[in-house]
Amino acid sequence: MLTIDGRARSSCDGLTRRRLLEAAGAGLFGLSLPKLLAAEEQSGVDKPKAKSVIFLLLFGGPSQLETFDMKPDAPELIRGPFRPIPCRTPDLLISEHLPRTADVSDKFSVVRTMTHSFNDHSGGGHYLQTGKRWHVPIGGGFSPTPQDWPSIGSIVEYQDQQRHGLGRPLPAYMVLPNSLGSLQQAGQYPRPGEHAGWLGQRYNPLTTRVQKRSLDDNPYWRDCDDDELSFEPSGMAIGEGLTLDRIRDRRSLLERFDSWRRHSDDVKGSDTLDAFRQRAHALVTSGQAREALDIRREPEGTRDRYGRHLFGQSCLMARRLVEAGVRFVTVHYDCVDGYSWDSHRNSHDVKKHLLPTFDQAYAALISDLAERGLLEETLVVATGEMGRTPKANAEWGRDHWSTLFSTVLAGGGIVGGRVYGKSDKDAAYALENPVTPEDLAATLYQSLGIDPDTRVLNAENRPTPIVEGGKPVTALWS
Repeated sequence: MLTIDGRARSSCDGLTRRRLLEAAGAGLFGLSLPKLLAAEEQSGVDKPKAKSVIFLLLFGGPSQLETFDMKPDAPELIRGPFRPIPCRTPDLLISEHLPRTADVSDKFSVVRTMTHSFNDHSGGGHYLQTGKRWHVPIGGGFSPTPQDWPSIGSIVEYQDQQRHGLGRPLPAYMVLPNSLGSLQQAGQYPRPGEHAGWLGQRYNPLTTRVQKRSLDDNPYWRDCDDDELSFEPSGMAIGEGLTLDRIRDRRSLLERFDSWRRHSDDVKGSDTLDAFRQRAHALVTSGQAREALDIRREPEGTRDRYGRHLFGQSCLMARRLVEAGVRFVTVHYDCVDGYSWDSHRNSHDVKKHLLPTFDQAYAALISDLAERGLLEETLVVATGEMGRTPKANAEWGRDHWSTLFSTVLAGGGIVGGRVYGKSDKDAAYALENPVTPEDLAATLYQSLGIDPDTRVLNAENRPTPIVEGGKPVTALWS
């Protein structure tokens, strides 16, 4: 049995939509599930507000008091060293170090009242990318497990494979520029949240890889050259002299496939192996995929506009991928030095590196999408996994604070120029309209036309809701 949508709807013959889908999933009536879903898609049921999502994860936890929820009238130890500047949104106090973002604030809404109680980076990263609290307790681990909840992107990939199979040149779900944690220090802290977990490895993202020059290098804070910005799929790098004709040769293709498979996590089962084989074949033989992943095809002026640093070029690549038909693209702004957005020590890096690079790339992405007519059909989400403590230290460093933080949403039908939710005088707690990671996940699913009540089969073959307890924030669209 396969339940695709947990919301009961009556069909013309008296059967509920749920029962009809279950019957199709079981092969009854001579109707296959992909055919039924395709017919339903044409009928306009659950018409999506967005075709694609770009999910910008600022890992480590940006301070709400230094970005989108400033408190200039708070006591000195709380309000911070930065000051607000004018923007295009009434009631939004935005940091002086986000001038370009302030200039496009009429195109996005700020949720000031994101909140959860998992005050931990790995667990918080899992929570924001899945809409589900991590099963590993705080302090109990860093890394992904097979029991993790599927990411929102993996559910999108699952749905896409149900409808279209694996023959498309690019998957529905991709992660840029690296898997989260792979650039943190020596890469010893892979992080959970972006993967398919119990849904199965065939629904993991296609992840690119951009390496750093040395242990102490931070490519997010410097200009990168084209040799670095290859955005090759992890484990699928095509070496010099390997031509398309050679790739099409069965032996050469299988060599590339086996290389990719070795980089995957203990791939087991013939179905999963076949899925990897089909994906590898579609990817390495597709001119569309090679073109989309070639950042050098962009005009020099466009690349300068986004910034030549890793975050800017990754945001530009995300735009290229949604243009090519990828439905969910996650862009990680990772903590390469072990701190970055996790600004315990001071606010120097926040001022000098983090806010300027985010400001340049984010404003360019929003403006570029709007100019190309893509913003209305692309939902852009920018968030950390937590916020920072209201009280700062002497160097304006702040500690973990998941109780309140800001999330910015643009496009995909989101009404721009608004602030949703109200925080207290110290930016510590939500006073009105708290929004949980479950609510954010439900909002993203609904924007893509995926019913938040949808159920998929878990590892025990039981129908499991993709969101538990979350409700879409419909006020953002009206």
